[in-house]
Amino acid sequence: MASTKTGRSGSGKPTKEAKAAAKAARKQASKERRAQLWQAFQMQRKEDKLLLPLMIGSVVGMTVLFFLIGLVFGIEWLLLPFGLLIGVLVAFVIFGRRVQKSVYGKADGQAGAAAWALDNLRGNWRVKTAVAGTAQLDAVHRVIGRPGIVLVAEGSPTRVKSLLAQEKKKIARLVGDTPIYDVVVGNGDGQVPLSGLQKFLTKLPRNIDAKRMETIEGRLAALGTRSGPPLPKGPIPGGAKMKGMQRTMKRR
Repeated sequence: MASTKTGRSGSGKPTKEAKAAAKAARKQASKERRAQLWQAFQMQRKEDKLLLPLMIGSVVGMTVLFFLIGLVFGIEWLLLPFGLLIGVLVAFVIFGRRVQKSVYGKADGQAGAAAWALDNLRGNWRVKTAVAGTAQLDAVHRVIGRPGIVLVAEGSPTRVKSLLAQEKKKIARLVGDTPIYDVVVGNGDGQVPLSGLQKFLTKLPRNIDAKRMETIEGRLAALGTRSGPPLPKGPIPGGAKMKGMQRTMKRR
């Protein structure tokens, strides 16, 4: 029987062509990930002079440690590969942490940085960026999770204070007794640093379940999106580019 257009045979099983195409797609995706990883490593290596010494040191250190432990029990050559493997894993962890620190350091203080960080949250979070904002690129983002609702603001503390109050008032009418938290991202007193935003959210108490999250998300969808100029997709540099963007927004 001839295969269907969906790439499955008459029995419902994938055809050889479909399997080959899927395998090729996975291979290509893996190749692209390796290329991106290598590119990230090269960029970080140029900016971070301690990266290579730390990574090499972790591999050598763990290998030597396992070898010495093996000497005590007379199985040094058996433990040597395990030490090498653990060392490589530690090196990758160091690489990931230092890349993350570098990325957050560059984004810190830039408009759109909090929105970018929220879009990259790990875990079951429903993020709606820029639900309120100003022409000066101050913004309030809405996050729904197990703690309830979290309003995350970025920008001038004096301006976002009123934005948070307005948004909190609108939401409270729709979500009943669901907890509503608010936080301002920044490095001032009472603010949460950009790099600590994920940690702040995960430390909040779990007040609602997944079903309640779905219900709240549906109710808040009726609020729509903010009016006014759009927030940039991700962090943007300050200075002249910021001023230019503000002028563009004011002309709209």
